[in-house]
Amino acid sequence: MKKLAELFFTFAKIGLFTFGGGYAMLPLIERSCVEQKKWISAEDMLNITVLAESTPGPVAINCATFVGNKQKGFAGALIATLGMIIPPFTVIFIISLFFEKFVSVQWVSSAFAGIKLAVGILIIDAAVRMIKKIPKNALTYTVIAVAACSMLLIDIFSLKLSSLVLLLAAVGLGLVLYLVKRRTRGGNQV
Repeated sequence: MKKLAELFFTFAKIGLFTFGGGYAMLPLIERSCVEQKKWISAEDMLNITVLAESTPGPVAINCATFVGNKQKGFAGALIATLGMIIPPFTVIFIISLFFEKFVSVQWVSSAFAGIKLAVGILIIDAAVRMIKKIPKNALTYTVIAVAACSMLLIDIFSLKLSSLVLLLAAVGLGLVLYLVKRRTRGGNQV
């Protein structure tokens, strides 16, 4: 019971005090779950983030579910997920009741402008941390460069590409690279 309560309150705190969505929450999830509580390793966090990206739903909620499952199975997954969902839902519900009055207050509008900047910084921080943990080789740098150039070109030319198409292209590239790597090693090892 103590571990379940700890899972709930850890993710509730992250959910309550983080603006900007899942990507902005990743550094806080990593700090809490990897550095402070040592529930998962840094490699687990990287793998969980990739899995959370690949599965339907918000990345932070998926991360909470995976960490909770790793700690206490289904009950842990459920409790961690609820901890991540309930506080932000409650805050958004309360704000929605007073939204018109809320956004018309000048200091609130100014605060949200500052929050947008902070969210961008948190997302960049999450990306830099992940890049630092990946293997350092020519293939990795090539994949990063191709992905960055692709994103830039899609943005510059305002291409309307489905996320599903991009995800399937990344999966296809990953499979091709895996098969090439396996073949060059000369074995059928997985």
